[in-house]
Amino acid sequence: MTDDFPIVQTRAFGKLILFGEHLVVYKAPALVGAVSAYTDCKLEYLDTPGVEVIDNRPAVPFYKDMKKDEGDKAINLTLTHLGVDTKTRGVKLTFGGDLTCASGIGASAAQVVSLARAVNLADSLSLSEDEINAAGYEGEKGYHGTPSGIDNTAATFGGLLRFQRTEGAPIFEKKSFPSAIRIVYASTGITASTTEVVGDVRSKKEADEAWFADIMSEYTTILGEAETVVEEGDMSKLGKLMDQNHALLQKLTVSCKELDDLVDAARAAGAVGAKMSGTGRGGLMIALTPTEELQNSVATALEKIAPQVWKTTFA
Repeated sequence: MTDDFPIVQTRAFGKLILFGEHLVVYKAPALVGAVSAYTDCKLEYLDTPGVEVIDNRPAVPFYKDMKKDEGDKAINLTLTHLGVDTKTRGVKLTFGGDLTCASGIGASAAQVVSLARAVNLADSLSLSEDEINAAGYEGEKGYHGTPSGIDNTAATFGGLLRFQRTEGAPIFEKKSFPSAIRIVYASTGITASTTEVVGDVRSKKEADEAWFADIMSEYTTILGEAETVVEEGDMSKLGKLMDQNHALLQKLTVSCKELDDLVDAARAAGAVGAKMSGTGRGGLMIALTPTEELQNSVATALEKIAPQVWKTTFA
């Protein structure tokens, strides 16, 4: 590093999908909330060419090993999109933070969005949040092939969002709600490939369009009701709708025994609703726990059978 190259550090947050995973790929609206845990990126430009990556992010076992090639591609796509030529000026990237990398938490989006923010700051690009989001979307292609855009949008803008893909730019709006939404989320300890799972769902859809249309129709009804009850703050109804969404994801074959066991345990411990969240076939589940007391008791129950358990609040 030379004195001419400043060191910058930025961050972006993880996410949990409340409604709409997989179906959002086919332009169904989804509800997604940013969590308080974050990934940060420290960027240092170097005198020598190339990209050096130090990955200090906490992660479930094997996550970073399994995702390394995808992550390297995502980093290069983000840098290229932002005009960083590492053949003439090298860059050292150190990723850290308190977001534990696991399938379903948006770790890949948090990584590339934090990187985009770091390049923006280091190179004085004066990018808008929409442009940061676009850079994050380009990076997500390294992890997901054809990403929906929901993860990078949540990582960029935060809050609780209604997100929908279109033929052009995605449409998203921040949702308001009268009280905090308390969540417990837990990991199966299994890391799934989003590209593979999304591809499998696509194959099933193409093999039986009528079957998929029925699932989409059921989901559209669930999502419409969920938007209303979020605005009303009716956590009991919201939980029942989460349960219904999980049943649809089981029909899509993206849940698994480990996820279903955690969902059942959360409900047995008093959660008003629970479902898988994200890619599925491993990864994460989420439970709706309206009070702090209930949040703590559900977390305690899940800690007996899950490798990792976390508490967060959408506020």
